[in-house]
Amino acid sequence: MQSSKKPRCEASRHCLGVGQPERFRGCKGRVAHAHIRGGRRAKSRFMVCIMSGARSKLALFLCGCYVVALGAHTGEESVAEHHEAEYYVAAVYEHPSILSPNPVALISRQEALELMNQNLDIYEQQVVTAAQKGVQIIVFPEDGIHGFNFTRTSIYPFLDFMPSPQVVGWNPCLEPRRFNDTEVLQRLSCMAIKGDMFLVANLGTKQPCHSSDPGCPNDGRYQFNTNVVFSNKGTLVDRYRKHNLYFEAAFDVPLNVDHITFDTPFAGRFGIFTCFDILFFDPAVRLLRDYKVKHVVYPTAWMNQLPLLAAIEIQKAFAVAFGINVLAANVHHPILGMTGSGIHTPLESFWYHDMENPEGHLIIAQVAKNPVGLIGAGNATGETDPSHTKFLKILSGDPYCEKDAQEVHCDEATKWNMNAPPTFHSEMMYDNFTLVPVWGKEGYLHVCSNGLCCYLLYERPTLSEELYALGVFDGLHTVHGTYYIQVCALVRCGGLGFGTCGQEITEATAIFEFHLWGNFSTSYIFPLFLTSGMTLEVPDQLGWEKDHYFLRKSGLSSGLVTAALYGRLYERD
Repeated sequence: MQSSKKPRCEASRHCLGVGQPERFRGCKGRVAHAHIRGGRRAKSRFMVCIMSGARSKLALFLCGCYVVALGAHTGEESVAEHHEAEYYVAAVYEHPSILSPNPVALISRQEALELMNQNLDIYEQQVVTAAQKGVQIIVFPEDGIHGFNFTRTSIYPFLDFMPSPQVVGWNPCLEPRRFNDTEVLQRLSCMAIKGDMFLVANLGTKQPCHSSDPGCPNDGRYQFNTNVVFSNKGTLVDRYRKHNLYFEAAFDVPLNVDHITFDTPFAGRFGIFTCFDILFFDPAVRLLRDYKVKHVVYPTAWMNQLPLLAAIEIQKAFAVAFGINVLAANVHHPILGMTGSGIHTPLESFWYHDMENPEGHLIIAQVAKNPVGLIGAGNATGETDPSHTKFLKILSGDPYCEKDAQEVHCDEATKWNMNAPPTFHSEMMYDNFTLVPVWGKEGYLHVCSNGLCCYLLYERPTLSEELYALGVFDGLHTVHGTYYIQVCALVRCGGLGFGTCGQEITEATAIFEFHLWGNFSTSYIFPLFLTSGMTLEVPDQLGWEKDHYFLRKSGLSSGLVTAALYGRLYERD
């Protein structure tokens, strides 16, 4: 049911949050067929979305994107009743976790519980708020309960004992005395019952082991970074132990990779993994390839790194690349560069990114049970677009479309005069990219490195006082993780010098219409797409043409920050 009135966020403290009205620029968006519509925003540092302060007793605001995403709420109908056959209602909470002042200090279990209960109190507030809006599943972030930067010894008081859900059927809220050291699991289980919703959270867990186990650590226990899933009845449905640890000395890598799915009565099958896992084949890609998963719950504690790996950027790219829904909850510590959560479908998103406000935020959206993928949706009409016709002719080597280092002629009607741009090198994401500057209002460029060649066909209505570059990297990334990537990237540089290309930029003014493509040697390619103010964009078209993978876009909502094709060659890691 759509409201007859246009939502006006500017007028309501319930909508804006205390002290924020001057930074809120509007609520654009709509329900579109079987998917949610992402918010658009002007110059602000946070996304227009469904938000609730972590410590606020106010209900989740009822204008803006809540109306946009879910339709007007009449008071008697639950949100969950709208389009019940096609949608479910999900929530993710970006949490400003209360951290231990000295995570390497040795403390008692009771002291650890006192700190964790402060975070769990905030979780419970969010569950109550979400329940009022008909939420059926809520996701909380990685490290949100206990924090981070522990040693193996100092984290021990924060760990719950975790029985295997495959072996033991257990409802911690109803059977609190069945196992010792399960206070956190008990509270989470009771929250799920209280909110009548599936609940996903992350905590540290411990599992005793024997010396006869060749993998057993010297202290006689495994310690895992663990996601848990509870049903709306409080039953422990399953647990996932993080496989790809990111400088987490306190935890062990499981001997076998967990490929965990769980079924729900409202949306079918979900998959689950954690943070750094998203960049690797196991468990993330195998889970989607082999287990017919359409929805992923994704607790994360992600530090943003632009231009290619901001949290919302990779979350959205994963949803688009695999044609799935991603429910991503991040912790909120702007001073550490940690923000960025969202509910993403292949075609649309609600997201939150705020490097200024210290408060947490709750995002709620109606999500299609059967996500509609991007690939294929645009292909039927793509060839009717003149720029796409030129792109296809360039790929095919059509005699009516000749190209060289200086110019391109298509049907003898288009000519771009270009002095051969210089090739240069600059560091981006700790990798040595080969780049060419993007000059002029229109043109055709290419740049190569190792076996990968990247191409750009572009037009822009006006020139801005900004330097853009087309970059390529084909090699092993070795900083903060080791993995093989192939990347074609169109980026706005930090300044006018070539050495500024690859710097972290969030604002831009240049509007482009373009095709970006490359001769990738992997099928696992993630489209990264950001415009000014950390705004997510959706490509008009993605796909393969003549052994090249391409991204096409026109009609940007704001200046281009990053457009990239991020390929992963897992077998070369």
